[in-house]
Amino acid sequence: MTARLFLTAIFVALGGCSAGSVNDPVPPLADKVIVIAHRGASGVRPEHTLESYAQAIAGGADYIEPDLVLTKDGVLVARHENEISETTNVADHPEFADRKTEKKIDGETYEGWFTEDFTLAELKTLRARERLPQLRPGNKIYDGKFEIPTFEEILELVKAKEAETGRRIGLYPETKHPGYFAAIGLPHEAPLLALLARYGYHKPEDPMFIQSFEVGNLKALAAKTDVHLVQLMAEKGGPADRPDLSYAKMASPEGLKAVAAYADGVGPEKVMVIAPDFMGQLSKPTDFVRNAHAVGLLVHPWTFRAENHFLPLALRSGVSASAQGNLDGEIKAFLRAGVDGIFTDFPAAGVRAVRGGAQAGRAQNGAVKGAAPGK
Repeated sequence: MTARLFLTAIFVALGGCSAGSVNDPVPPLADKVIVIAHRGASGVRPEHTLESYAQAIAGGADYIEPDLVLTKDGVLVARHENEISETTNVADHPEFADRKTEKKIDGETYEGWFTEDFTLAELKTLRARERLPQLRPGNKIYDGKFEIPTFEEILELVKAKEAETGRRIGLYPETKHPGYFAAIGLPHEAPLLALLARYGYHKPEDPMFIQSFEVGNLKALAAKTDVHLVQLMAEKGGPADRPDLSYAKMASPEGLKAVAAYADGVGPEKVMVIAPDFMGQLSKPTDFVRNAHAVGLLVHPWTFRAENHFLPLALRSGVSASAQGNLDGEIKAFLRAGVDGIFTDFPAAGVRAVRGGAQAGRAQNGAVKGAAPGK
């Protein structure tokens, strides 16, 4: 795509941020670090519910993130996975008992109930429940209260909140298992792009990032839309649609250069940017951010969570896995490493950490290079 390749060419021509050691400060590409509400405000409400997204918007999140899967009748809905036994009360519905099955998805075997075996009308009879009840017992009081939202309902929520608050609110959808869904005749691209067009998301300036752990669907989207695309990466493994390629190889300087040909950013697992050392302290940053910036890629690591279970040992508070530790300290370490955005389950806390002085020395006009101003 012209705009995407032009942006990359500029950074490559200028040498990006490639000079210096990994211990030198790394300036961000973004003029404003964005806070991405991971599955909404999933630390305080059951994930992927309209209430969770509304809480995230109220907390000041710049973007909300729905994971998108498909129903039997081709409707995009928000669930962490297409297997829904952990996030809904489907097991309590005897009329769906015979839908329980076993499937192989991206090389892994799963047993349960799957969105692609239900029509939207059937899914709407289910109710969401907390996925991590041991770590988030406070969220359990909302079990059974909220429906599974469609992507269109999320778009409608965003438009309503924009009218109510007077600010633009970004969307950061993830296509979940796109190769699998395409193989069963339910590809993401057509319904996703149709909705984006209907709601006015089609330009680089629009507050929209589409993300995926796979490569093929991002390349297909790059040929069909000018909205921003993000290649997700994990510390281990590789894209399900590219068995010849590991995320470790993609994270190399040459790998990142290849990613920059079809994407605008990368979403690495946070240990790829800064990993705890053997004492549980956050170590010095790797060269991941520097190398990504050198080829013009924004860096949005995942996922920042407040519970001790997810924090480095040195940032925990007390001994309970569910107690909340020093999330602010973890986020600020990544800001110093030059990241351009963060995925967090606690967007209100993320906003406080990001806006609370961490932006010193950066432009404050709210613009992201190549994205819409004020997002």
